[in-house]
Amino acid sequence: MDRFDTLQLFVRIVEQGSFTKGASMVDIPRPTATYAIKALEARLGTRLLERTTRHVRPTLDGQAFYERCVRILSEIDDAESSFSHQTSNPRGVLRLDLHGTHATRIVLPRIDEFRARYPGIELVVSSGDRLVDLVREGVDCVIRGGHPRDSSLIARPVAVVPQIICASPAYLQRLGMPSKPADLSSHEAVGFFSQTSESSYAIELRIERKITEFKLRKWISVGDAENYLVCALRGAGLIQLPRFHVEDELADGRLVEVLKEWESPGLPINILYPQHRQLAPRVRAFVDWASQVYAAKFGGEARIANSESRANAKPS
Repeated sequence: MDRFDTLQLFVRIVEQGSFTKGASMVDIPRPTATYAIKALEARLGTRLLERTTRHVRPTLDGQAFYERCVRILSEIDDAESSFSHQTSNPRGVLRLDLHGTHATRIVLPRIDEFRARYPGIELVVSSGDRLVDLVREGVDCVIRGGHPRDSSLIARPVAVVPQIICASPAYLQRLGMPSKPADLSSHEAVGFFSQTSESSYAIELRIERKITEFKLRKWISVGDAENYLVCALRGAGLIQLPRFHVEDELADGRLVEVLKEWESPGLPINILYPQHRQLAPRVRAFVDWASQVYAAKFGGEARIANSESRANAKPS
């Protein structure tokens, strides 16, 4: 195997956690894959993979080498796909990182449509709430709610989704139903913080055309959207989040909307990608498709922004 093929093999083994699966994806026998990786480790003078009977994991050196390999291979894909015949039929590996709720409730339920439209694109999808270093980790683009701050990224706004304030019936029975914003002073909230800030986000309401913050007392704070919801369901306090995230809980009565008469500011949703990725046909294909998905999902509820800008706020 030449060096390029060996790098592709190494990336596949790390991503699949298996020599057998990695070898299969590049269509070579497992013994050939084993020999190639041993030769690579010998050439580099370091151990790249930790092997057990069930799993293969990168060492610290292996993880660093993997991240560099992903960037190199992505640049090669970009260079090859920049030719005109590739733009109508984009190919290559597309690495995405999606906020968990957006993955499970918006994007992945329609991902078969993307596959049918772009059969030459192979998707590698991670999800969670953590901030991702797109360049270092070789991620092509992410979808996040909130205001992005990294000026090195291109931000494509796709929607501003409605938010609500809600709580569990048990919590409201204990502390009462607030009837006006001033009542929030006697209530508790579940705290939510980002990985780059020690402070929790406040509950916000639009009052007389201005956004007013309410910093409620709290006894628990979390940094994950699913845990934020779980805490509310267990009566830990009020929460404020996009309505689509809690549609089922509102419908079956596990959560109750409060202060309906006052508007919660909408949450902007952005697709972000490094500046050098903006011309890659596979990235453009996903960005355009995902924008249509969000428009179809939220329709008249969401305000869709059709321009791209270099935003200087922070993704959440």
